[in-house]
Amino acid sequence: MIFLPILRLFERWIDPFAPRADYEPPNRLLAYVWHYVGQARWAFAALLVYGFINAIVEAALFAFMGDLVDMLGAFAEAGRREEGWAGLMASHGPTLLMMVFVVAIGRALVIAFGALIEEQVIVPGFFTLMRWQSHKHVVAQSLTFFQNDLAGRIAAKVQQSGHAAGEMMIALLQVIWFIAVYGVTTLGLLTALDWRLGAVVAVWIAAFVAIAWFFIPRIRWHGRNTAEAASVASGRMVDGYSNITTVKLYGHDSREEDWVRDAYVAQYTALRDFTRALTGVRVTLSTVSGLMIAIIAWLAVDLWLAESMSLGAVAFSLALVLRLNLLMGRLMGNLNGFFRAMGTVQNTMEMVAKPLGLVDARDAGPLRFDQGRMEFRNVDFDYGRVETGDEGPVIDDFSLTIEPGERVGLVGPSGAGKSTLVNLLLRFHDPERGKILIDGQDIATVTQESLRANFSIVQQEVALFHRSVGENIAYGRVGASDEEIEAAAAKARADAFIANLEDARGRRGYEARIGERGVKLSGGQRQRIAIARVFARDAPILILDEATAQLDSEVEAVIQENLFELMKGKTVIAIAHRLSTLSAMDRLVVIDAGRIVEQGRHAELIEAGGLYARLWALQARVDETA
Repeated sequence: MIFLPILRLFERWIDPFAPRADYEPPNRLLAYVWHYVGQARWAFAALLVYGFINAIVEAALFAFMGDLVDMLGAFAEAGRREEGWAGLMASHGPTLLMMVFVVAIGRALVIAFGALIEEQVIVPGFFTLMRWQSHKHVVAQSLTFFQNDLAGRIAAKVQQSGHAAGEMMIALLQVIWFIAVYGVTTLGLLTALDWRLGAVVAVWIAAFVAIAWFFIPRIRWHGRNTAEAASVASGRMVDGYSNITTVKLYGHDSREEDWVRDAYVAQYTALRDFTRALTGVRVTLSTVSGLMIAIIAWLAVDLWLAESMSLGAVAFSLALVLRLNLLMGRLMGNLNGFFRAMGTVQNTMEMVAKPLGLVDARDAGPLRFDQGRMEFRNVDFDYGRVETGDEGPVIDDFSLTIEPGERVGLVGPSGAGKSTLVNLLLRFHDPERGKILIDGQDIATVTQESLRANFSIVQQEVALFHRSVGENIAYGRVGASDEEIEAAAAKARADAFIANLEDARGRRGYEARIGERGVKLSGGQRQRIAIARVFARDAPILILDEATAQLDSEVEAVIQENLFELMKGKTVIAIAHRLSTLSAMDRLVVIDAGRIVEQGRHAELIEAGGLYARLWALQARVDETA
């Protein structure tokens, strides 16, 4: 393709994936937009230049038309029509050639430049830059950020961020700027013909500004509400789709329809109010524009009758103002898109520009892992409940030391705070009071990435991706070889069922895709994939949070053997409601209401007759009746 080098030249203007030291944008609208636009300032400056030149060329076309009418009229009145093109070129050749060049070549070059800037630079480059950087900031948010919102809604806002901001800037610089320059040019050209024509155009422009001044705040407000309603509807749909098995199981198709319908009703109402404002501004503008066109036409004819204006000037004036009327109508249509995009940008900003809830300390360095000694010192944590007066603390003045290589089981009733302790240790949350140390280092003073690099975890809720089995197993260890992936699967007793997997596209075994969150697998199969991921990662600290809860007794016994093999030389924290799986731990720590109530080995705690003994007896009765 002959134009390919030119396309590539413009496409290299913006590198959407260029790294930044800080991805957090400000949360004020203009500053938020400039945070991203400033990175592509030369592209938008070029678009500004294009809009200016294009408007001048557009106005020049109508000036050419008026000049041509006068030129031909004078040529005919001089009785030279019989000379034909030869005579016309002899008298006005340079002027005509200049007109042809501007219309046929210059205008095409200007439009081509604008198309290259918009389609080759801004749409792929800037749109992607803003989406990628928004994602980089959002994905760094704390768990609380994601737990408090719908995943589909978050994704929709990140995805629409680049498109909305890009469309807003294109509308501003390519359309609104173009029309503004054209309007000022029209004012100057008509004023040069007669000050009264210029005065009418000035009143027209002032009326347009007044109309915009009245309607803009209303349109902007409605645009933001419409964007928010749309994101809620999208989030609700994704929430239902991602839990479709539960929806079908409980026969709640109609209930989900009502849930989504309520969101669509809210979106419809917001959109209806938005379009009412748009209709109001369009009707008002068309009424004012029609009156101004009639006045200018009457003045132009009156000036011609008084022999103060040539016929070409009349044609030029009317054509210029008719084009201005069309452009103002187009401007209102683009203001629709502009303010809709602005509302979307503002709505997106309210989520994307939230400061990170949990960040590394300014001088944070990597964790210097030595042996893996962990210490909780007087830790309090309450998820903010104490401030609201809802409940007491989840973790209350908690102190515990876990020695290197020690295998500790956390035991207690549901809600005692066991999983919360693990989340604090991984620094998914920061304690309200107290410290957590690893090898003497406060985990709040090291980078989160270096901290978590030393942990392997099998969670109670298995986290799998809609990717291949091999990618899921290797997720915890970048660059794992096929042999290492297969060895990890064998240790987790997952190799047999993996060999028989096949997805809808015919991919088999470790290449097979397993559906969103692993929905194509059984609970036990998902658990074994997660355990295989731990084997592949082989980190020095191992956390097992109900690691075998989804497995039958036979498979659990086999995997337990491999897990104990994996535990060798590692510091281990294990949580399980099935106490028999913890009985072989070096120490059991019994927690109730966020406090340690007893600790020791299994036999010691049974003999003590405390909470652990009661839980053990209760489970024994359940097992007998099962």
